[in-house]
Amino acid sequence: MKVVNADVLRKALEALSPEELARFREEENREWRESLEYVLRVEGFARVEELLRLLDEYLYLQGFSPQNRLSTPYLNTIPKEQESPYPGDLELERRIVNILRWNAAMMVTRANKKAEGIGGHISTYASIAELYEVGFNHFFRGPEAGLDRDLVFFQGHSSPGIYARAFLEGRLSEADLENFRREVHPPVAGGRGLSSYPHPWLMPDFWEFPTVSMGLGPIQAIYQARFMRYLEDRGLKPKSSAKVWAFLGDGEHDEPETVGALHLAAREGLDNLVFVVNCNLQRLDGPVRGNSKIIQELERLYRGAGWRVIKIVWGSAWDPLIAKDKEGHLLRRFEALVDGESQRYAAFGAKELRERFFNTPELKRLIEGMSDEELTELTRSRGGHDLKKIYAAYKAAVEHKGSPVVILARTIKGYGMGPTAMAKNVAHQVKKLTEEDLKEARAFLGIPVPEEKLSELPYYHPGPDSPEVKYLLERRKALGGFVPERRVRFTGGLEVPGEEFFQEFYEGSGGREISTTMAFVRILAKLLRHPKIGKLIVPIVPDEARTFGMEALIAQVGVYSPQGQLYIPVDAGTLTAYKESKEGQILEEGITEAGAMADFIAAGTAYAHWGIPTIPFLITYSMFGLQRIGDLVWAAADQRTRGFLLGATAGRTTLLGEGLQHQDGQSQIYALAAPNLLAYDPAFAYEFAVILEDGLRRMYGKGEDVFYYITIENENYPHPPMPEPRAKVREGILKGLYLFRPGEGKGPRVQLLGSGPILPQAVRAQELLQGYGVVADVWSATSYKALYVDALEAERERRLLGKARKPYVAEALEGHEGPVVAASDYLKALPNLIRGYLDRPFCALGTDGFGRSDTREALRDFFEVDARHIAYAALALLAEEGKVPAKTLAKARKELGLELLETPPHRR
Repeated sequence: MKVVNADVLRKALEALSPEELARFREEENREWRESLEYVLRVEGFARVEELLRLLDEYLYLQGFSPQNRLSTPYLNTIPKEQESPYPGDLELERRIVNILRWNAAMMVTRANKKAEGIGGHISTYASIAELYEVGFNHFFRGPEAGLDRDLVFFQGHSSPGIYARAFLEGRLSEADLENFRREVHPPVAGGRGLSSYPHPWLMPDFWEFPTVSMGLGPIQAIYQARFMRYLEDRGLKPKSSAKVWAFLGDGEHDEPETVGALHLAAREGLDNLVFVVNCNLQRLDGPVRGNSKIIQELERLYRGAGWRVIKIVWGSAWDPLIAKDKEGHLLRRFEALVDGESQRYAAFGAKELRERFFNTPELKRLIEGMSDEELTELTRSRGGHDLKKIYAAYKAAVEHKGSPVVILARTIKGYGMGPTAMAKNVAHQVKKLTEEDLKEARAFLGIPVPEEKLSELPYYHPGPDSPEVKYLLERRKALGGFVPERRVRFTGGLEVPGEEFFQEFYEGSGGREISTTMAFVRILAKLLRHPKIGKLIVPIVPDEARTFGMEALIAQVGVYSPQGQLYIPVDAGTLTAYKESKEGQILEEGITEAGAMADFIAAGTAYAHWGIPTIPFLITYSMFGLQRIGDLVWAAADQRTRGFLLGATAGRTTLLGEGLQHQDGQSQIYALAAPNLLAYDPAFAYEFAVILEDGLRRMYGKGEDVFYYITIENENYPHPPMPEPRAKVREGILKGLYLFRPGEGKGPRVQLLGSGPILPQAVRAQELLQGYGVVADVWSATSYKALYVDALEAERERRLLGKARKPYVAEALEGHEGPVVAASDYLKALPNLIRGYLDRPFCALGTDGFGRSDTREALRDFFEVDARHIAYAALALLAEEGKVPAKTLAKARKELGLELLETPPHRR
């Protein structure tokens, strides 16, 4: 239909009255239904599907993509006619990106020449360079943009390219580049060591987010974007136009963490979030999807989850052919293309494309007169390497409202890196470029390095006054400064509650039986009311608030929901009504420990990103905490997260009835791994209060880069007041050990160490031992990790520095005679951490093995950690020393009712 006819018809339609228009629409609908019914009855479903596909193709070629489709044709989402004009200097930006490609490759190659096998990645950055540069030059806002600054998660394996850019910017020197992956002993004097990947712990002024553990970047990006909205909705941060950008790989989508929270981003309308997927079609070993198309698969995934999807598949060289394809032959060939085939064209060039892709008479006519050079350009012309296509996609993404956006950009792994790497299955593993690669890369990238200098693997810097350097610096200045740059906006000084605030918890429970979980909830409720820090508290729960007795807090401060509460809850009118609110304080994440931990990281790093020292309290079912989310805990440690992780219903024997999958005997062991994670296992409310007060002071008063793991449990027993002298007890709690209840009387002595819920068992064992003439001192071991780390440091100081400091655990037990029985509700490995630092007989009791469903009493008997077993272990150690007669041991075994089996619990 000619445009003029369309205009005439449109005007005639507009001239109709509402009644006439309704009749017209009814007649038009009838004709469509009748036509469809004819095809359905006569030709069947297959023909209907074909017609619908042809209609979709037609619409797509007109620049319209139906939003109710999970998959659209294998074309760019934004047609050429709708592309925004490019605002920058295209030629200059192309030169910049090629310089960066070259320098990144030289950095990795030189590093591996100096130290064979030091590693690094050339091909990932080569594939993603243009995607970054459009962002750097036109979109990523830096720290000087204030609250409008963007957070950017860089694809981990592309770090050499980010260093290469910082080199041109003047932030890194050539000496720094020479020290890539050499942080311990940098080989070039005057340079700093550069981390293999983005590591804020090691480069705290540069990287913000650790991303190279696959899947952790995407999930963290989603929750960072959501936490930005949380801060704004709660009035802690002014509303801004800040975006979160996350760059990730297509193969990375095989990780559950990458896709596990996509629905959250869409459900909460996070239009401040942009994912850019580098679809270079290859993972570490070969094609991501050799027999299909990963871009189409990901489009279905994201569209199904509610995201806006923008595909940039084909570069500008394909535009004339797509425009000539009036009958859809090329489009149908695109649909038949699989990724494994696509990679062959990039690897082998024009001949392969001419023979295998343009393989019908209709397709051959499309390329009549095209030279091999032009066809080779087609093989390399992919949307992810086309600055204009990328800009159009990014502009559409940042202007989109109502949902998150993902950009699926088709690229070539190893782009421009020569025949060894480009589009080959080995691309990810290439650490060095051959002489042939260097020559081809130099020519392809246009790097003015003489051939005789190639063997020196030279970096290329056009000079500080060159157009390239001036341009990129001007662009960064206009956008608010350098990215990435970690600039800590809160360094401490928060007025945190002191000892007087926690005083009531030092006084015990007054004979009432409570659990440490109940004590935590009471303290948290009081903290939420604190005039200085109450609004900064961020309680985070993965759908277990009622399990932990926190339902009253839901009514008190509400669950955060960007929509508010659109319904009347079934428990409305009760004291514990379920309250959702846009200003709600609790992040109730549903059944996702990974999501809750990503929340924790977002809240625990807001001090750096936004200067807002929010204080996260993540309370999880301890068996589903560190065990399930250890990778995210490690990432939290890397990026200097602050806050409190609470492992509730902790211990192998405290959770009666639940059994093997639920009973935690190992989380304290997992907590050993992260160096800046302080781990505690308190038995009483006053211990918990002391630890909490110390944590607030260290993290938010002094600005220390530590975070806390505290196990709490659900067993009720009386909590005593803090013993005297309180200053000494307080010191012992924080250092990991203090004398809780000294033994009285005369006789052989023994030291009983109990922790968490097993401490009351040690107290009862003390009483049992009195019947056998044995005097026992009872110690509360609040942190075996603290004792262990201190002992390691003391040992090192003695060995290397000549200092004669005793480990605290040995110092604390000085003057207290007798062997040690250390019992905990965790693996024996935990108390055994201190065995080697004590010069006396030692027995560790713990809960090695699978859990069981039963009562606490039965479980403690099974795992041999109850009062009877503690007492018997003490007698056995004393008997070995000859301090109690053998008959006493036999008598105790009978009186205590111990039925000891040959097979230990961990083998049953």
